[in-house]
Amino acid sequence: MKILKSYILFATGLFALTSCREDLCYDHFRNTAIELSYEQVWERDYGMNHSQNWDSDTHGEYNSYCPGLPETISMHAYSQESGESSLFFLDHKGGIAGLRSGKCDILLYNNDTEYVVVDDNATVAEMTATTTTRSRSTLTPLHSGERTVSPPDVLYGAYLTDMQGADPHRDTTITAVLRPLVYTYIIRYEFDEGLEFARLARGAIAGMAEKVRLKDGSTTSDRATVLFDCEQRSWGFIAKVTTFGVPSFSGEHYRDGNVVDPNLDFKLNLEVLCSNGKITTFEHDITAQVRKQPRGGVIVVKGLYLIDDDSQVDSGFDVSIDDWGEWTDVELPDIEIR
Repeated sequence: MKILKSYILFATGLFALTSCREDLCYDHFRNTAIELSYEQVWERDYGMNHSQNWDSDTHGEYNSYCPGLPETISMHAYSQESGESSLFFLDHKGGIAGLRSGKCDILLYNNDTEYVVVDDNATVAEMTATTTTRSRSTLTPLHSGERTVSPPDVLYGAYLTDMQGADPHRDTTITAVLRPLVYTYIIRYEFDEGLEFARLARGAIAGMAEKVRLKDGSTTSDRATVLFDCEQRSWGFIAKVTTFGVPSFSGEHYRDGNVVDPNLDFKLNLEVLCSNGKITTFEHDITAQVRKQPRGGVIVVKGLYLIDDDSQVDSGFDVSIDDWGEWTDVELPDIEIR
């Protein structure tokens, strides 16, 4: 009888050591494996079928424009039970995070950018990203009141809701696919005559989204003018310009339900520094082209002319000629994101 009582007491003690009360489990932390993958695309197809009808002789290889992989990732985990948020830093492949047990919401984005600025004072579900201000003294505003900005860096994001956090009794794994929040426009300025008089060129595209929501890739109604530099080719100038896409656009990646605001318009600028030291400026409305390509694509303007006597042949652009002032754009100090 004494032996039986001793066995019952031992078993009871062992159970107490190997179990925990359910109402205290939310306080437990345990390492959770985070596994990350990426969707590497530079434009979304809204009927242009660029990938199927691509002209590599004209534009280069299609896949060469796809964004590369980031280096490091910020992960915000919001506990639904405690209301607390934790920040973890991961390798681009993922890593280990000490998550609280219970359900949580998780936001992931790469933090290895130079020009992107994240509003991390907002809630996890409402965080947005923008880009740094960049000024150009020779640029006449294309849209009144728009901030002039640098092209954003490659930016990926993912948002997971109602995820089961750490299990205090076993190892767990969370997987996520990060999708691009920044898209690329290939802009071609094609000249019919006078390209030999050009030395340098730079451009601007007005009416683009100023902010993107990290949660789903949708854009706010705020608009910005993106400034960029160009490279010269035998036929004119080309630029590879990254943006958040058009303003007020849904986060979904398909055509259904995605309509560009009919009140929006988009303008393109080109400044050419000529061999005589003057800057010749071209401006053009590209609304029709951008409406068909709200998230990356190819924009082409043709029929441009440069001649050496400071006059200009009408090419569909509004043209002005100014003295050559400061050519280098002014950027604000870099702001790192967390």
